[in-house]
Amino acid sequence: MKRLFDLVLSICGILFLLPFFIIVSILIKLDSDGDVIFKQIRVTKNGKEFKIFKFRTMRPNTEKQGQITIGADNRITSIGRFLRKTKLDELPQLFNIVIGDMSFVGPRPEVPKYVAMYTEDQKEILKVRAGITDYASIYFSNESEILGKQREPEKFYIEKIMPYKIELNKKYIKEAGLITDIKIIFLTIFKVAGLIKNDNKFEEEF
Repeated sequence: MKRLFDLVLSICGILFLLPFFIIVSILIKLDSDGDVIFKQIRVTKNGKEFKIFKFRTMRPNTEKQGQITIGADNRITSIGRFLRKTKLDELPQLFNIVIGDMSFVGPRPEVPKYVAMYTEDQKEILKVRAGITDYASIYFSNESEILGKQREPEKFYIEKIMPYKIELNKKYIKEAGLITDIKIIFLTIFKVAGLIKNDNKFEEEF
């Protein structure tokens, strides 16, 4: 049922958003040189590696400077800031869903570098397909801002944020079902639209 839900919704989404894809592609090309689509190796169900698709939001060949985005990252292009803020850069992942590497709802896929750091217990989240959104995506919608305040951003991500995200992902797995997926999708839409305030208490804990 989940796969059918994902497939029907993603195909309908691609067809409906096709004019938008074309407009964004033109804006990206006008804003900076480079490909329209950014591809990066991520990890999904059963530890399988795949290429995730996103609208490119950074200047070409700057990923080697770091795989996490920190605060007002100067690598981000003008149109890229808008796409990131509205989460519209994630829309090409509809094609990842059609291919079968991702689902609408599921743990956000990490890069192999960070997955290699998982404990056996944390690898539980690799039992399901990675997703475009999840509880962690909603809770950490201001992740780059949090990291921008840290003296050692990557260390803070690995030791504090990543374990917290994994616990939220394990919560999702326990509650997994069509109703839960629909709830998370609507919560994500409300969050992006600014209808849900950011009441993240994470920073207060550290």
